Amino acid sequence: MSMQPREPVEIPVETVRVARAAFPKGSLAIRVRDELGVLFADEQFVGLFPVRGKPAWSPGRLAMVLVLQFVEGLTDRQAAEAVRARIDWKFALGLELADPGFDFSVLSEFRDRLVGGDAGRAVLDAILVAAKDRGLLASGGKARTDSTHVLSSARELNWLELVGETLRAALNVVAHAEPDWLSARALPDWFRHYATRIEDSRFPKAHTKRVEVGRRIGADGMSLLRMVWADDAPPALRELPEVGILRQVWVQHFHLVEGEVARRDPKDRPPGAKRLVTPYDIEARGSVKRDTMWDGYKVHLTETCEPDAVHLVTEVTTTVATVPDDRMAAVVHTGLARRGLLPDEHWVDAGYTNSSALAASRIDHGVDLHGPLVPVTVAQARGEGTYGQDAFTIDWDNQHVTCPNGITSTQWHHRRSEEQLPVIRVRFSPADCRACPSLRDCVNSPKAQRREITLRPRHEYEALHQARQLQATDEWKDRYKIRAGVEGTISQGVQACGLRRSRYRGLGKTSLQHQLTGAAINLIRINAWLSDQPRARTRTSPLTALRPAA
Repeated sequence: MSMQPREPVEIPVETVRVARAAFPKGSLAIRVRDELGVLFADEQFVGLFPVRGKPAWSPGRLAMVLVLQFVEGLTDRQAAEAVRARIDWKFALGLELADPGFDFSVLSEFRDRLVGGDAGRAVLDAILVAAKDRGLLASGGKARTDSTHVLSSARELNWLELVGETLRAALNVVAHAEPDWLSARALPDWFRHYATRIEDSRFPKAHTKRVEVGRRIGADGMSLLRMVWADDAPPALRELPEVGILRQVWVQHFHLVEGEVARRDPKDRPPGAKRLVTPYDIEARGSVKRDTMWDGYKVHLTETCEPDAVHLVTEVTTTVATVPDDRMAAVVHTGLARRGLLPDEHWVDAGYTNSSALAASRIDHGVDLHGPLVPVTVAQARGEGTYGQDAFTIDWDNQHVTCPNGITSTQWHHRRSEEQLPVIRVRFSPADCRACPSLRDCVNSPKAQRREITLRPRHEYEALHQARQLQATDEWKDRYKIRAGVEGTISQGVQACGLRRSRYRGLGKTSLQHQLTGAAINLIRINAWLSDQPRARTRTSPLTALRPAA
């Protein structure tokens, strides 16, 4: 399909008349069109369509349909039906009353184009630009961010289901691509074990029997891989995605021990960031956060939080589940800078804050990042007592440290930590430390002969020191209460838009879902602001209200 950009047209007169009569007090779709105008122009999506071909339905209107679909939590069929039957939607889209709309499959095709062109952010951007023009949004001020887990659309699998389904999927695609070749080589048991879904199988309850089933699946998968990579096998089979997934899963979970296929020990398997959890969503990853374990992704929502203004989602970032929050502050700030919406103060939880994030936020973007710092647990690093790290005097210019007893360090080396972050290793001379009567109080190990200190680079160290001093004040603790409101945004995204479960498979489509979720939340909030709806108060159950203060 091709697309010839068209200028937005006025809403047909008859559509206006009927919509005003049917909705004398307005509706979200009507109010958004009245107050914000045409949010999406065809020109924004011109790069997603070829120049020649059958004319496509207006992509600007399709983008509006996608956002309204998420506002109301509709399926593709329901959204397409709303375009045909809903007067307020026709008003928002500028359609004639008799316009038949489109087949629901058009929405899926359009989403694929948005994912392929990485154009999901443009949908959220357009709403933010309209909010700016309307005076509802400005840079600076305060913002807050939080993350939540997102379940993959593929069902969670245990280990036997994972390897069994991976093998079954590979056998099916090979059977479709080269039926005669596979028929001549397939083992008789394959038709009994892998003809139906693995979830329909009844695995034995005994541990030893389950181990035997795992070995059998591993051996069968290894046999198929040997067949596919044999010299007489059709080369095209090696290019099939499912065969590639089978090979990857088998490398991660099996190896040969004296010629026999065996399951790898847990320590011999790859880390969670690389380990596949399902053959049907190869970008999903397994992760754990406190008591929550899930397979899928993670989404970070950032919103404005000025008390006298509408709170709008200004940045949505989706990652695989294993990416830690403390790497995301810089990513969020880069996205906000691109939109010209960097805040003066950015409030986050403890997961986002560390010395490098605090320093980089101020240096790179001029943003004050506020979030609780992880408590120091190592005795020698505490700023308490005679021999805590804060009791040592650091001379950054001359690159040495002086202990409370006046002894000066002899070594100052720039190194990398286990996480490959820059650090400074400071060491004192064993000759000086052995003669010190306070050595055993100063070092951790009973056998240590000298004191060693690990420092962050100067700008990070000073940012961390200043933040710890600030967070000890009652004034900062009172100001930090503003961060809690972002949890309400997470709740709204979950309840109104299904934020915590991906509708689609893959990081790209899940990310698009979250961009549309952010856009939908913004339209809901703009509508509430323009219609003077008060913000909902935090609900407290009667039992919670009786909880003792202690």
